[in-house]
Amino acid sequence: MLTKRLNNVTFKNRIIFIFIISSLGPFICLGLTSFYTIDSIIGNKVEGALQSNLKQDLMSLENMLNNLNHVSQQLAYGGSTNRLIEQLEVENDPYERLRLNNEIRSELNNITFSNPNIGLLMYYAPDTGEYEFENFRVRGDFHPDRLPLMEEYPEITYYGPHLSYNGSINQYVFSIMRKVTLPDQNLYLYIETGRNALTTLFAPQNHKEGSRRLLLLDNEGQVAFSEVNEVFEERTPFPHREAAPSSGTSGGYFWSKEVSNQGWSLVSVVPQNEINQERNRWLLQIAGFFLLFLILAVFAAWLLWKMVYRPLDKFHREIKSLTQSEEREKEELTHIPEFDYLLYQTRSMKRKIWTLYDEIETKEKRRADLEVEKLLYQINPHFLMNTLDTVHWLAVMNGQKEIDKLVLSLNKLLYYNLGKMGETSTIGDEIEALKEYLQLQQIRYDFQFDVDIDVDENSLGLPSPRFLLQPMVENALYHGVSDDGYIYVGIALQEDSLQITIQDNGAGMSREIIAELLDEDTEDSDKVGMGIGMKYVKRILRASYGDEAKLNIRSEVGQGTVVSLRLPVTEEARAAADRLARERKATDGHELDDRFSPGVAHETASAAVSSMKPQWPAAKEE
Repeated sequence: MLTKRLNNVTFKNRIIFIFIISSLGPFICLGLTSFYTIDSIIGNKVEGALQSNLKQDLMSLENMLNNLNHVSQQLAYGGSTNRLIEQLEVENDPYERLRLNNEIRSELNNITFSNPNIGLLMYYAPDTGEYEFENFRVRGDFHPDRLPLMEEYPEITYYGPHLSYNGSINQYVFSIMRKVTLPDQNLYLYIETGRNALTTLFAPQNHKEGSRRLLLLDNEGQVAFSEVNEVFEERTPFPHREAAPSSGTSGGYFWSKEVSNQGWSLVSVVPQNEINQERNRWLLQIAGFFLLFLILAVFAAWLLWKMVYRPLDKFHREIKSLTQSEEREKEELTHIPEFDYLLYQTRSMKRKIWTLYDEIETKEKRRADLEVEKLLYQINPHFLMNTLDTVHWLAVMNGQKEIDKLVLSLNKLLYYNLGKMGETSTIGDEIEALKEYLQLQQIRYDFQFDVDIDVDENSLGLPSPRFLLQPMVENALYHGVSDDGYIYVGIALQEDSLQITIQDNGAGMSREIIAELLDEDTEDSDKVGMGIGMKYVKRILRASYGDEAKLNIRSEVGQGTVVSLRLPVTEEARAAADRLARERKATDGHELDDRFSPGVAHETASAAVSSMKPQWPAAKEE
């Protein structure tokens, strides 16, 4: 039942269905695959971006802290500054103390100017809570115990992001405190990062790119600094303190963590709704593309149907017009090269069919005319043949050998020439009939002429139209040959054709007469002396071979005439001729068959046929 329903689906609906499936199928598969992998794609994208930015931020922080550490080491362990501080501690002279104080500040300023990432720098005495040698004005009261502790070591302490004590800036900075190695003094060096050193990391939220926020974890996993204090409170443990996971989700945020070489960690967090917003945006885009592709696929299928339906309709009309000859010259096009080419081939086939029909009709008409025309010459043939037999026996009884020979040749010739149109004939039959005809003409004319017949033995069995050679030789005798005349009949078998040449050395003819003879439609062709015979030859060739047979006449006045025929030879005809030639050689290669008058001995017209070859070689060229 399903197969029957499918068979009833129209071509239009099939094209639309197949085109939509073929167009949208890959898109649907791609969409489903993308839907199941979008989470990992977006996750990898976000994680990769966070990790990349986080590594850069961590590298920047480590470089700044290393710079602070390097400067603190330079100032804390030995050096000219420590010596000056030792001298100041034991010096009592006010002037000398002022000089030493200025020299210490000059040394600190040189270090500050040579390190642009260094901000506030000063010495702090925890016993008294006082600070001195500061390079910038200090804001408010300095209390190191209030700073966010990031990591503490025996000789150095790192503090996380906090507002700078530098009175000239209002930014977040990192800072360190290192104990100075001075005898009999409890003194620490305090150094902050410089102006704009951490602007990109800890800028105000209204100036930050996107919604990425930072957390700073100490070595114990405690939140030392948080930009999302409502979720990740400072001085509280980070929810995922273990070292293995480097990313995850917590509190509605996606986080990514990087651990520094010193043990503290930097965490970047992004709200999950932002990631879901990107996924939802992708789903809306893919749905819009799907709808667009669906509309385009339906429209393209409709266009494809139109492009196919219109040419099919034209082909339908062309096929219907095959039976209507008055519509066979249409030149309407589809404007599609492939269909136009097929339409051209169809119309070409249609023209050839009608041309073939016209040719068959003309050929049948000509064949009918030939049969009627030949019937006109076959008036009571049996009576004529019986009369000639009676004359033959009277001549034998009265000893009239010349009359006997003449009647016998005439009887054979008439028997062959009056045969039916449908009967088969061969080149050998034509040659034998031609010899009988020449023997009669030798007796009839009072002038002498020679005839040379040169025949390829392999061509004797080839089929040939009946009464083909005699009209052309008769024209040569009547209109070309006089006393001491010469006629050459040559038959040569070539690869795919049979070449027949009739040549004489008579009076010749002009080009105008040749044109009239070859023009089948001229009304004056029958008035030319040789027009009747040539007209028969042309018509019998057209009826038997169509356009494959070629007839050519070359002549010059006073130089003679050459009539050339080229007949097509099929492989079957050649094989039959070869078989007949082998049979003739097996019996007697020189014996002539008696085919024309059963019961009557055949005599060769040796008096009419000479063994001479042409004396003018140009006469045999074609």
